Amino acid sequence: MGSKVNISRLELNVSDIDRNYYQEHKFTMAHQPSETETYIIARILAFALNANDRLLFTKGNDRNHEPDIWQKDLIGDIELWIEIGEPLEKRVRKACACSKDVIIYTYNGPLSDTWWKQKSSKFKQLKNLSVINLPAQILEDLVTMINRTMELQFTINDRHVWISNKDRIVEFDPIIWKEKYLE
Repeated sequence: MGSKVNISRLELNVSDIDRNYYQEHKFTMAHQPSETETYIIARILAFALNANDRLLFTKGNDRNHEPDIWQKDLIGDIELWIEIGEPLEKRVRKACACSKDVIIYTYNGPLSDTWWKQKSSKFKQLKNLSVINLPAQILEDLVTMINRTMELQFTINDRHVWISNKDRIVEFDPIIWKEKYLE
């Protein structure tokens, strides 16, 4: 008998003042027992930071062909490819070749730091790639907000992020390691 998939109902209210985007998103999220709570929070954060009417969580089962999150245009071409974690260089190059924009969100503290030190010089030439580090301590704080039914409010202003639920507020600044077109 296989491990049980966990199901969460998620309501995100996103107020992104930087992009003039104000919208509510409702999901039923399935996550595998192998997915850590920190990974789940990083995935939710990445979605909220890029929220759009066409942005979608992928199935997550086919890691060879799909990112964690993506946005396609009206004819099915990939506009935005989002990876969570520290992907292999080959996967990043593939993503950059088949998508207009690629964003990697790292979240593993010292492991992410080491990965970036090893990969940063190789990734500088990828003009459509952004790499953003989500502070590990913030993710640990946010893990306490995970439950079967989540209602989260995201407010983003001048790249500063506030996340709240009915019990608490957490705020942070994502750490920009690389921005597209700026290197």
